[in-house]
Amino acid sequence: MPIFVDKTRIDGKTYTSTGHSLGDRTRIVLEQAGVVSDQSTLRDVSLPLRSQEQTDFDHKDVIRYRTSSGAFLIDYSHGFPVGRFEAETSLPEYPDHQDLTYRIDSAGQRAEVKQAADWEHRRDHIRRHLERITGKYPSPMKRVPLNPMISEEVILNPPEVSRPLLRRKLTYQSDAESRVPAYVFIPLSETSERKQNSDQSPAKTTVPYPGVLCLQQTTSAGKDEPAGLQGDPDMKYALELAEAGFVTIAPDYPSFGEYTHDFDADQYQSGTMKAIWDNSRAIDLLETMPEVDPARIGSIGHSLGGHNAIFTAVFEPRIQAIVSSCGFTSLSEDDLPSWTGPRYMPLIATSFENDIRKMPVDFHELIAALAPRPFMACYAEKDDDFSASGVRHVQQQAESVYKLYNSESHLQSVGVDAGHSFPRVSRERAYQFLTEHLKHQPRPNK
Repeated sequence: MPIFVDKTRIDGKTYTSTGHSLGDRTRIVLEQAGVVSDQSTLRDVSLPLRSQEQTDFDHKDVIRYRTSSGAFLIDYSHGFPVGRFEAETSLPEYPDHQDLTYRIDSAGQRAEVKQAADWEHRRDHIRRHLERITGKYPSPMKRVPLNPMISEEVILNPPEVSRPLLRRKLTYQSDAESRVPAYVFIPLSETSERKQNSDQSPAKTTVPYPGVLCLQQTTSAGKDEPAGLQGDPDMKYALELAEAGFVTIAPDYPSFGEYTHDFDADQYQSGTMKAIWDNSRAIDLLETMPEVDPARIGSIGHSLGGHNAIFTAVFEPRIQAIVSSCGFTSLSEDDLPSWTGPRYMPLIATSFENDIRKMPVDFHELIAALAPRPFMACYAEKDDDFSASGVRHVQQQAESVYKLYNSESHLQSVGVDAGHSFPRVSRERAYQFLTEHLKHQPRPNK
């Protein structure tokens, strides 16, 4: 006879600040495993959290625990937990990654994609094929308490901007082994600035802003570049978007900036998947902030950050709009070995022998997998890293999938006559795009 579990039978308080609430059993396991953060160099600051007391019942989550043959699901959407097991079906091969007009059905037969429901099957195949080169996306049990710790808060008064900004330097716990350094920018009111100047904590805005995950390019400066503290001034999009009225977070990519990381010793199959997980945890952090509307979160990045914005969004449905600057092209026009270093996806070399004919996925599919979410590709005609013609072809092919959702206008491209860069004209278009699709109107300057 089944036992129905309600709130009276749950074993304790909620133990997380993320969208996936965990019971006391998880806390005990983590404590016994010795998950302890090094707080010796940072002051422990209790940040206001939006979801601290919410449970899985309140979130109506569907939690997946993956196994080698499928996934155990706990579904809270009915007000009580319903468990089931979903067997993982065989993963069909797609010989032509640029042809998005069909899917392989459960009988192994080619079936035409006629409507959005048909595409959902191939979207699942694309996600699973991407995991063949990045490694598996972690299960919910990888989510440990974020335990954010602030090391610095600075009030900025950018010229020609009507509001001051709070720049917060912090780290957050990504998994049991690593903390991620990041900058967070928060638009403030004049009242907030006066409180800060009187040695009080800055007041929080009463109206939540959209949040944007801002991902760095390949640079030793790490998060400092999108924060506008060093590096290329055309890459300070975390700062500029905050000036436009977004809450932004710019994490270090593993091994860049202040983020020391040993790729050989970690539990991830690629540096790319480690970064994807760190980005998911950054979104968890945004969701806990009262200044952020968790229903309006986007992502932007250039080069390394450009394709990581795409990769993260494939696994992260919470990202509602994506901008990739000089971040991809058709893999058939690219240099596959350049993707295979320890920081990136070594499985391309070890499992697929740097052979485009053996690759399980291409960017045509990855962009189409984002549909109907808004996606903008900013590309450069003279880009020596990512062919502009390949970008245009990817976008052209992906348009057929966006049409299935009547969302052709959500797929946008901006090309400039320049090299591998993110010039102001492209950034301004990108910011307008995020503003439009995250339903946010910047306040006018005084």
